[in-house]
Amino acid sequence: MSAVLSVSNLSIEYAVPQGYVRAVDQISFDLREGEVLGLAGESGCGKTTAALSLLRILPKTSKISGSVKFNDEEVLAMPDERLRQYRWKDVALVPQSSMNAFDPVITIGAQIVESIRIHEKVDKREAWTMAGDLLESVRISRSRLRHYPHEFSGGMRQRAAIAMALSLNPKVVILDEPTTALDVVTQRQILNLLRGLRNRLKVSFVFITHDLSILGELSDRVIVMYAGKIAEQGRTQTIFESPSHPYTKALFSAILPVRGPMPEVKSIGGMPPNLAFLPSGCRFNPRCPYAFDRCTREEPRLRL
Repeated sequence: MSAVLSVSNLSIEYAVPQGYVRAVDQISFDLREGEVLGLAGESGCGKTTAALSLLRILPKTSKISGSVKFNDEEVLAMPDERLRQYRWKDVALVPQSSMNAFDPVITIGAQIVESIRIHEKVDKREAWTMAGDLLESVRISRSRLRHYPHEFSGGMRQRAAIAMALSLNPKVVILDEPTTALDVVTQRQILNLLRGLRNRLKVSFVFITHDLSILGELSDRVIVMYAGKIAEQGRTQTIFESPSHPYTKALFSAILPVRGPMPEVKSIGGMPPNLAFLPSGCRFNPRCPYAFDRCTREEPRLRL
């Protein structure tokens, strides 16, 4: 299966008063056609920064190096006009807190129509028809096109945001915490919707979350990030059945099982490191129960 997106040695630095801090450090991965790739880790580990870099929508003060290729085309070298097309027609984004991303004084339908007409040469009538079809594809009646965001429930707004992301038939959709702040029933509806869209449209998803249990249901492969680095990556079943990195094991030990006896749930002690003052050696060593002297001297290499 060929790669739609290929990321190689990607690093991203943010400007701070002391200089620059590296929020993403030398990460590499591929996203294949029709695949769901999960990005997991604690808040601040670099998941969202890595995902936004795929669209080059980082702050102007940031520095980015490495390579991001879409079908062998270098995204980091795209001129502005090509980048404008790429951002919605090739790769789309459902941002974090997307339920609040809609303009409150414009109807949902008008906002979807605007996104279509900015990129496609279609008249208003055709764009409204397309918008209705998109809403129905995410199980919302086209009769709701003229309704405002506040007239939608949280789950419906999330589905409408997914519909907007699909408006130009992109090859890749990046979903940043799409189930956050939703109840478990609505989360289930969103996951079932994404599963159906993936099978029907053959679209690839990058699914960002701190909830490993959700990735276990939806993703084909998982990348676990810690302090800007990839701690572990592999097929979902392998990661879930036999995690290798102590950080991944610690994340799983904090998950409550749905069935069976209740195990001892352990939180991860301490706090993620300050990116401006990283510990020497392995970045997880101050919090790791297995750490020994070598862990403070050498940074482990990622083996695939």
